[in-house]
This record gives sequence, C-alpha cells and structure tokens, in this order.
Amino acid sequence: MIQLLFTLLAAEAALVLVLLFRTPARRLALLAVDCSKRGRGPVMARTVAATMFVVLGSSGYSIAKIRRREGEFAQLTPTDQVLASRHLLEASLMGYSLFLGLIIDRLHHYIRQLRAMKKNMEAVTKQSRVLEETKLGDSEEIQGYQKKIDSLNEQVNNLKVCLLSMSV
Repeated sequence: MIQLLFTLLAAEAALVLVLLFRTPARRLALLAVDCSKRGRGPVMARTVAATMFVVLGSSGYSIAKIRRREGEFAQLTPTDQVLASRHLLEASLMGYSLFLGLIIDRLHHYIRQLRAMKKNMEAVTKQSRVLEETKLGDSEEIQGYQKKIDSLNEQVNNLKVCLLSMSV
C-alpha cells in the first residue's frame, strides 16, 4: 500500500509541475485532465477520494488506539512503535495525495479560466481596434465635408459680394 501511495504521490507531483510551467507537455496534461473530468470521471474521482479519506481516518484512529493502549506512563513496545509509524506514514501519504488532487483540480480550473479570459481579451482588443479605425475614417470623412462646406461658404460670400457690387 505504501509503495502505491508513493507512486501516486510522485505522479500527482509531476502533474502539478507540468501544469505550473508552460511546456509542450502542459497541453497534453490539460487534455488528459479534461478527459478525466468528462463522463463518469468526476464520480469515480470523488469515490476514490472519499475512500482514501475514510482510510485516512481509519489510520488516524489506529494511531490513537495504539497510543491509548499503553497508558500514560508506559512506553510503547517496539511492535507498537512500528505499527504506529506505518499508520502515520500511510495517513500522511494519503493526506498529501488528497491535497495534491485538490491542487490539480484548481490549477486545471484556473488555466481554463485564464485561457477563456485571454480569448475574450483578444476579441475585445480586436473590436476596439476596429472601432478606432472607423472613428479615424469617420473623422477624416468629416474633415473632408468640413473643407467642402468652407469652400461653398466662400463661394456664397463671393457671390453675395458680386451681387452687392452689381446692385450698387
């Protein structure tokens, strides 16, 4: 059991490291975690986690029972010391494993959120660029119309002056 827990702990730690740093393996790890979160994966993961939590509680209870068995002033026998240390090792490995499982879940969630936010940010910046370009195009168009209006006003003024000079 202890070797299985050590293997599980090493695999989870490796997965956390792969998820933390941007490497080519990160995409594959994200794909694997995505696949495990589909279908019956979450139910199975919760079942395994609940079982590990129950076994963790059982190990803790066994440690407490061994400590109570000897009394306050008596020393633990070597056999009890070995059993208590074995239960303590199993309990700590299971606790670390459950903790790393939680970290993997949260890292996956945050990476997905970050990816979605980046896509939204790119869409918003693209849309703002398009709006700025249309504003610049509109302002240039407005300036062109303003020049035409000014030239037409000058022509009207010139015609008024010509009409006034003819009528006098």
